[in-house]
Amino acid sequence: MSAVAPDNRDNLEQAVRLVLAMLPQDRQAATAEIDSALDLICAMQQARGEALDRTELAREIQSRVAVWQDDAVGLSDPRGHVEWLAEARGDRGWEFWKRYRRFLEDVRTMPPRVVRQIDQSTDRVLRQLEDPRRPGRWRRTGMVVGQVQSGKTGNYIGLAAKAADAGYKLIVILAGIHNSLRSQTQLRVDEGLLGFDTQYQQRSDEETKSSRIGVGAMPAAPRLPIASLTNSAEKGDFRRNVASNLNLPIGDYPVVLVIKKHRSILEYVRRWMVEVEGEGAGADKIVRNVPLLVIDDEADHASVDTTKEEETDPSAVNAAIRRLMNSFDKAAYVGYTATPFANIYISSTSEHHTLGPDLFPESFIESLASPSNYLGPERVFGLRADDPDDTNVEQLPIYREISDSDSWIPARHKKEWSPSEDLPASLRRAVNSFILICAARRARGQSTAHNSMLVHVTRYLQVQAQVRDQLDEHVGLIRDRLRDSMGAEADRMLAELRALWEEDFVPTTDAFPTDEAPRLTWESVAAQIPSALGKIEVRAVNGTSRDTLEYYEHRRTGISVIAVGGDKLSRGLTLEGLSVSYYLRASNTYDTLLQMGRWFGYRPNYEDLCRLYTSDELRRAYVEITAADHELRRDFEEMAALGQTPENFGLRVRASSAGLAVTAANKMRRGVKVRLSYSGELPETTIFDIREDSLRRNLTNLDAFVSAIEHRYGGRTVGGSVVWEGVPPADIIEGFLDGYVPDRRSYRVRPAFISQYIRRCMASKELSDWTVRLVGTSAGRKVKIGTAEVGLVKRAHREIVDDRYTIRRVLSPMDESSDLDPQQRARALESTRLVRRRKAERSGKPYVETDVPTGRPLREVRSVDQPLLLIYPILNPVQADGVPVVGFAISFPFSGHPSDTEYVVNEIWRQQEIDELDPEDGVESQ
Repeated sequence: MSAVAPDNRDNLEQAVRLVLAMLPQDRQAATAEIDSALDLICAMQQARGEALDRTELAREIQSRVAVWQDDAVGLSDPRGHVEWLAEARGDRGWEFWKRYRRFLEDVRTMPPRVVRQIDQSTDRVLRQLEDPRRPGRWRRTGMVVGQVQSGKTGNYIGLAAKAADAGYKLIVILAGIHNSLRSQTQLRVDEGLLGFDTQYQQRSDEETKSSRIGVGAMPAAPRLPIASLTNSAEKGDFRRNVASNLNLPIGDYPVVLVIKKHRSILEYVRRWMVEVEGEGAGADKIVRNVPLLVIDDEADHASVDTTKEEETDPSAVNAAIRRLMNSFDKAAYVGYTATPFANIYISSTSEHHTLGPDLFPESFIESLASPSNYLGPERVFGLRADDPDDTNVEQLPIYREISDSDSWIPARHKKEWSPSEDLPASLRRAVNSFILICAARRARGQSTAHNSMLVHVTRYLQVQAQVRDQLDEHVGLIRDRLRDSMGAEADRMLAELRALWEEDFVPTTDAFPTDEAPRLTWESVAAQIPSALGKIEVRAVNGTSRDTLEYYEHRRTGISVIAVGGDKLSRGLTLEGLSVSYYLRASNTYDTLLQMGRWFGYRPNYEDLCRLYTSDELRRAYVEITAADHELRRDFEEMAALGQTPENFGLRVRASSAGLAVTAANKMRRGVKVRLSYSGELPETTIFDIREDSLRRNLTNLDAFVSAIEHRYGGRTVGGSVVWEGVPPADIIEGFLDGYVPDRRSYRVRPAFISQYIRRCMASKELSDWTVRLVGTSAGRKVKIGTAEVGLVKRAHREIVDDRYTIRRVLSPMDESSDLDPQQRARALESTRLVRRRKAERSGKPYVETDVPTGRPLREVRSVDQPLLLIYPILNPVQADGVPVVGFAISFPFSGHPSDTEYVVNEIWRQQEIDELDPEDGVESQ
């Protein structure tokens, strides 16, 4: 591949913007449309005498238009909320958002579909806040969940832009607990929202051309009225004297603060606002008609109340945030996090006598999908998105195992530890890899891009300093060896680098598609090594180090840095151009380990060059965490599809088999460990993919299953249904479950997991004698399944969106007891009535007698070899004469040898009844 010379890079980027502008914005562009736009722009550039490589331009365009992103999903509670955004679209200018969107498209050159998703997801959040013009007092609290390093900052800057347009006058962004992260976040806000460098000015009406950056530096960009009381310097946090001297007219235009998450700073902000704008007297003084939006980045860190008892005064930062919110008559709080484990254990009912409710996201919870070009744990470790427990998937070939580090820095060491003088061979290899990557990126035309290597091996500052010195000496030695290009040392060093290139990089790049990873010759890489090596610096990045990562200051030339650090690099701080991670730092909690995964993110045009060096133990820990994280998100998606509210956010997080905790003990004191399995459960399908090919696959699978058991076990007709008895479990698994394709968002009904559970029970001589009931009606449209003819049942739908059909229940409660003998039925009915009576007493609602046994009381009377499979052919909800929907439910008896998975559940989950005891909920007459 020929490199793109730096002086041609601007031409290429301009051409990319022009081509993207010509493509459709509301759908995926067709190949012919892309080719036509490429031809036109190339001709235009050529007519202007500007050289342009069409192949390179086509590759850049393809890398952007091929990216897709699923819609966000969420839970919301409309109580007390007034819908406003639809009407506000016409009476407000939305200039901040328009400017930011243009910045994302033209400057950041984000894929168009990703920009559209940011627009849509921020709209979803904004509409669930209150209209800042709404009179009276109101409070909204919500949460947005993304992935580590997936673009949450860009999303909440978009939300802040829209909030400023809508009329929120004070926007407070809580940006972590370190000055460096606060400074980095402020710089992003300067670029995306303010449009000026806050180190030189703090209000837009004083703007000079030289201080314009980001959205403010774009050609013909409008100068919008906005101010900031913080700046991007390391010590640029809020100061009351600075705020007083600026004498801003609060309420006339938006004021933005990016502050560290610290009790004193939050209190300074609150007191200043109350003193300047407050009305009333004494402790009752309150700020009126200055709508406040608090955006809490890393909302699971420092913001969660860690006290054990609800009556106890909350922890410092949590109390300060709540006190700030209470000081405004119009206030909204939105927490952003990639690791919501701690947040799900916040009590939804906690009410402090002076601070009021906790920061539970009672108004809404949104889950953001990651774009398809996101390098996440599924791709790094080879996990199926639909089944994270299945590791039999080819992973990206970028992981390299570390097994030689114990003598240098053991996993458990003290702060007095001195690393041995000899660096491990794996670390030397990682450094050589970084040198080659810097050279290869230059050969690909990325000579001004940032390059970073992370060395995260210890939490202790003293040990970090020694590691930094060792690495600096090692890199210096490599420079010395290569300085004499004709010497023997240089030849040996180049031979070592070449061997690594040919043994590691060439086969790895070959595993990627050519359009994603252009092939490079050794000669083209070797030519760039001296220049690449000359830029590399080694820095310690921690709370006491003077080294900083000056990405913005060197944005035109790029920096190449080996960053040695610990906590400062493990929470929120972004390493630009991160390509090599050498990671040994263990943690015993899910959220901390995930946050330490700085290698997740976006690696455009150099994904194949990236390397993750870590131990096999840590790799396995990440696999386990990813499984738990996906399970939580899938559970959340199903709750969203069923129309649940945050108050019903009764979620569970799978506990670790390797001894990891879900989150810090003081964050989950209200979480309880329980063991769950399909023992005594009723998995039932409630979400269906109703695309014709999906429906036909499941109907064909059912037809084959019924044909097989008809031939082997006869069957009898009962009303409009057909029943087979004595069916062995192998036929259930292989004949029906293995061929059934669930909707991908159906978490609770995952046939692969159900089959696995049945197999474990078979080993204990359980679930050996199945009854299968093909449920039909005597009226309605008839279908032939096998040789049986049944009438299709009907189910009321909650919603039909994007080829997804959602119902409350597939089960008609009377069906579950259809195979019980009279004695079993009588016992089940007695227990059901007792449970319903107790539930009525607790809730204060009148008790209603039932004649239908349901739920756990029913399954408790089943013998261990008496499971029931109920299959429901359902009338197509879109086209009455279309392919029927196939749903099912399984009534499992309680196992005598349950094989459980341990979960940590929140308060709401514990309070919820496991079964639906309202028999007719969501089920139409059959």
